Amino acid sequence: MRPAEPSPEQTRPPSILVIGTGDTKSDELQFMAGIIRDAGAKPLMVDVSILSDPPYTPDYSRHDIAESAGTSIEAIINSGDENSAMALMSTGAAALVGTLHATGKADGIIVLGGSMGTDLALDVAAALPLGVPKFVVSTIAYSHLVPPERIAPDLMMILWAGGLYGLNDICRAVLSQACGAVVGAARSSRKPKADRPLIGMTSLGSTCLKYMKHLKPELEKRGYEVAVFHSTGMGGRAFEAIAAQKGFAAVFDFCMQEVVNHQNGTVVTSGPDRMENAGRAGIPQIVAPGAVDMVDLPAWQPLPAALADRPYHAHNRLIGSVTTSPEGRRATAALIGEKLGGAQAPVALILPLAGIQEWDQPGEPLHDPEGLSAFIDAMRLALPQSVDLHEVDGHINSPQFCTKALAVFDAWVAQGIIPEGRP
Repeated sequence: MRPAEPSPEQTRPPSILVIGTGDTKSDELQFMAGIIRDAGAKPLMVDVSILSDPPYTPDYSRHDIAESAGTSIEAIINSGDENSAMALMSTGAAALVGTLHATGKADGIIVLGGSMGTDLALDVAAALPLGVPKFVVSTIAYSHLVPPERIAPDLMMILWAGGLYGLNDICRAVLSQACGAVVGAARSSRKPKADRPLIGMTSLGSTCLKYMKHLKPELEKRGYEVAVFHSTGMGGRAFEAIAAQKGFAAVFDFCMQEVVNHQNGTVVTSGPDRMENAGRAGIPQIVAPGAVDMVDLPAWQPLPAALADRPYHAHNRLIGSVTTSPEGRRATAALIGEKLGGAQAPVALILPLAGIQEWDQPGEPLHDPEGLSAFIDAMRLALPQSVDLHEVDGHINSPQFCTKALAVFDAWVAQGIIPEGRP
């Protein structure tokens, strides 16, 4: 058989939006456009300058950005200060870029900036769906200044090393890598097909929580696509971002540990809205309190004084876990109940009475029957009447737990709450 002919999208040069403040970063942005052009793609310059026009003619000017924000560049300049002005430019840039992609005029974006440009870049990237290449070259890449709740699930970043003011060999090396990466991504990206309903599931690795090993193949047999998210901060952020865009047919949110992490102030967080977006979006939720007795912390830092006397488990050289007290677990149960109470679709909570993570079992380092009992009692009391409670006389890693989860799921499919799968 002859191979299939490539589609027009595969044969035409990809269009890459090159976004930045051309009034201050003209040399860098024009260098990037040249690299993208040399790589066989089409650069489209998007200028987000505020005070003056760049020395080149952009494809989309700062006036176009202001118009997309429903205002004028003069009004943006007079809005108050540079923070308010850039916030308005971010609104306009996100709207314009979203329109350009929706109309087939943009296959990927690359944004250059310091802290101001990165602030704008996060809004622009969040306006694009999963599968559209998004690359940010930033002086604060990977910094704790970047809040997890603002990071698009497939955002790529690289540190703009040595490039704050003007071009040099280090800067050229970084910018050329970034441009090559976004062109390559635009050429090879396989966007989600969405030919089967997508189930979002959360877990903490496959050692601490193991249910997905059984549940994923069972759901696939039923005709569903299953995506399992690693609940170590950014995994939960991606899960929440997709839920906010109504990207799931249903969720199995079985690891709530990021809720506890945020509650206790650790950097291993998905943001304050963890476990809220599926409910807001009207997505059916089957949930369980996996690993809510632990707080994850960077293993390379000293333990906070408030947790220093609690049992500790070092998972590896990057991340470790410390258990919370019975009082802390009661507070966590109350917070979970509050979050689930705002859901706009059915919610079922499965409560495993024999334990909620691998290391809390007898003989393991985080075994704490008093703490588990305190959480279970508090969870029963905190649960809103709108949430169906299913108790399982077994551990979260037991077959009984998976059987109950599938039973609830199958019942909801039969009732039409969850769409049927497509084998």
